[in-house]
Parts: sequence; structure tokens; C-alpha cells
Amino acid sequence: MSAPAEIIRSTLDSQELSYELKGDGRFFVTLPGTKKLQTNCWIVVAEHAVVVEAFVCRQPDEAHEDVYRYLLRRNARLYGVHYTIDDAGDIYLVGRFAPESVTDAELDRILGQVLEAADGDFNVLLELGFATAIRREWGWRESRGESLANLQAFRGLVERDGPVLPLDER
Repeated sequence: MSAPAEIIRSTLDSQELSYELKGDGRFFVTLPGTKKLQTNCWIVVAEHAVVVEAFVCRQPDEAHEDVYRYLLRRNARLYGVHYTIDDAGDIYLVGRFAPESVTDAELDRILGQVLEAADGDFNVLLELGFATAIRREWGWRESRGESLANLQAFRGLVERDGPVLPLDER
């Protein structure tokens, strides 16, 4: 195993993060969250770079311009990673680093940023890009007497006409 891969393994072990080694220098890490219950993240050690990639959410159903504006503005405040979309329009966080820059402290900062962004932005992205689906699900559950427990974060969305952006995004 290469030196960067050893540092990554050691850091993941010391942080007690759940991960699987999927071949030499390919780590599939599960970061625990609160709003987004978990964020799956690849860390791949290649010859000239270490790549970090985490799935955040699927392509928004609506308000694409608002979602992408939010992501672009958010990119300006992220450390080491940035938002991007794939060919299907699904949203990811990605970063690329020189192998010699991989240290325990730097990996901790990068994974912390991935978790803070994916978990912290998750409900905002859902409100912006899936407002109609959330309202429809809320109404369906309400009409059937089903639990609304896991939708409570979106009560304000259901009670108003549109999503509310964080103060720094208005």
C-alpha cells in the first residue's frame, strides 16, 4: 500500500469511520450525518492525485436554476472540495489533491468539509429542488393518517408557498 493510502487507512481507523477497502488505494467511506443520514464517499489514491468524491443528492425535479445558483455560491465557501453534477444531473462533492499533501490533519479537514456540506446543505437542496414532491408526500401522508415524523424538517415549506434560502443566499 502506498504512503498516502496508509495515511488514509490510519486516519479512517483512528476516526472510527466505517469504510471498505475496494482494491489498492480505493476506500469507500460512510460518513454519518444528521439531516442526510449518511454520505457515501470515495477516496481514491491514483498515481498523481488523490480524489475524493461524495454523492449528495439526485438531480432536482424543479427549480434547477435556483439549485445551481445555490451550489455555485456555496462553492466559494468550501474548503478542498466543490459541488459538481454528473451527466444525469446528480449532485456530488469532488476534490483532487497531490498525494504528498495527504496528512492525517488534512484528510480530517477534507472529510469534515464533505460531511458539513453534504449534511448541512441537504435540506436546502431538497426544499429548492423537490418542493412539489415534498408537499405531495406530506399531503398524501396527512390524508392517510400516516406519520410525518421524517418530514418535520419541511413543515415550513408545506406551510408557505416556496423554499426559504439561508440568509446568506438571499
